[in-house]
Amino acid sequence: MLIDGSDGAASVTPKGSWIARALRLEWLGQTVASLCWMTSMLFYGISSTGDWLQLCAASAWLLANIASLASPPD
Repeated sequence: MLIDGSDGAASVTPKGSWIARALRLEWLGQTVASLCWMTSMLFYGISSTGDWLQLCAASAWLLANIASLASPPD
């Protein structure tokens, strides 16, 4: 979002930056949850098709969280 400064120059506001969005509780919570899920899958081993599907789901969740930082803020 651009704001017209007092001198007529436009400046970019830091509100909605990717760092600010990454530090929000809901983003951090989901990211930590997906990382814990992936870690538990790797810790207990992958021995069946269901294990691979769970690892893929956790990875997709993590990638979606990361991709949400690249999208423009609302």
